[in-house]
Amino acid sequence: MTEQTRPLDELLAFPLMEAIFGRRSRRFGLGMSIPSGPLAFTSNYKPHPLSELEQSILVAAATGVTGFNFGIPFTSHRPTEFAHYTERFTGRAAPVNAAIGSPMLFYTDDEGIYLTDVRDFQPSGNSEYEKTDAATRILDVCRRNTLKLGEARLDLPREPPHVLEHNLWVGNAPGSTLFMPVSDTSETFIQMLAIFVGSGYWVFDDTAKKPAGELDRFYKSGLLNEAKPVPLSFVEQGLLTSGAAELAMMCQNTVLTMQAMGLGGWFYSGLNPYSVLGASADQGIKGLGFRFRHDERWSLPDPVGLDGHFETLGPPYQATMREAVQVFADRKFGSGGAFDPKRAGPFLDSPDVKRSVTPYNEEFLDCISTMAQYLHDTYGKFPTIAPRSLLAGYVQAQHIDTEFYDRYYQSGAYLETHAEHMKTWHSEK
Repeated sequence: MTEQTRPLDELLAFPLMEAIFGRRSRRFGLGMSIPSGPLAFTSNYKPHPLSELEQSILVAAATGVTGFNFGIPFTSHRPTEFAHYTERFTGRAAPVNAAIGSPMLFYTDDEGIYLTDVRDFQPSGNSEYEKTDAATRILDVCRRNTLKLGEARLDLPREPPHVLEHNLWVGNAPGSTLFMPVSDTSETFIQMLAIFVGSGYWVFDDTAKKPAGELDRFYKSGLLNEAKPVPLSFVEQGLLTSGAAELAMMCQNTVLTMQAMGLGGWFYSGLNPYSVLGASADQGIKGLGFRFRHDERWSLPDPVGLDGHFETLGPPYQATMREAVQVFADRKFGSGGAFDPKRAGPFLDSPDVKRSVTPYNEEFLDCISTMAQYLHDTYGKFPTIAPRSLLAGYVQAQHIDTEFYDRYYQSGAYLETHAEHMKTWHSEK
């Protein structure tokens, strides 16, 4: 073990159970101050930003490519085929909904704003981690797929409504790195419709008390079963909870890795996601620069995407929902798509497994599009409740100030990795 490899070697040897049971929200970092109250304290040190290696490890823990995912191997409505659900065979460090793989990771530090996009990265095998220098390769993939979007820290004012009162002293603080995973709910919703239609289900608008669109021809053809309605409210609840869950698991991966590294910080939601994404751009607060749509029927604007980087499905990126559904289908069955036999996969005979999947025909796509267009036309947006770009929580990572915890907390308030962090990771300091 050399001084250069020691941090990574110790990280890889850290016990999983110690990370799980040693996890705490350790909010107080170097350079911070609590101005008053029973835990008033001012750090004796300046903020100390995370190194490029520290950031890269946390990015990899949240969104790193670990090999091929295995898809969903079987569905009874197509018993002779591999299930058609997979949109991307790119396996990620955190699980994704129905093998869709839509989340991206944004993060910011004192030097800028960054986006890591590994959604369509082609793995070299089923397990990147079993190969020589696996950790180095996983880190390198994240680095090569990270784009710098801005030259300064996210411009989030330290005041309500952008930051809740209990986070004003600490949220997005100098020296910290703030991680912000975002998921595309429009892509997930279209995938849900494809799953439903594949088994004969259809969406019932339980607010308007009618089917989501003119579906009679699909009942008559046998594509849909008139006795298998699914309430729109149920679908939207599932969309939000599953989307938030996949983002939360990215955050939990990050936080557990922080314990192994001896970094402070925590997983929280006390920053206004609309401000972070850029809804207050007209007030000079750019945020991440997302595009928003507005409608008098909505109490909140809809973050539809970041042009050129995170473009969701539907207007304004496609003129109609039929065009959006076609983009979705092409990601599965088009040239270079998930089920293109020429593209490698996780199976011993990947080309034949992929050829077993019947591409969606025009009736199938028309059925999905009919429901999607109805919802968009009726409520002005798709999905009808969930924000199209979902930001459900944040992880903030920073260097812990152990003096604060020594002053106010009983022993055991931090791990040995926190006590030894500077010696292990910043021996030059």
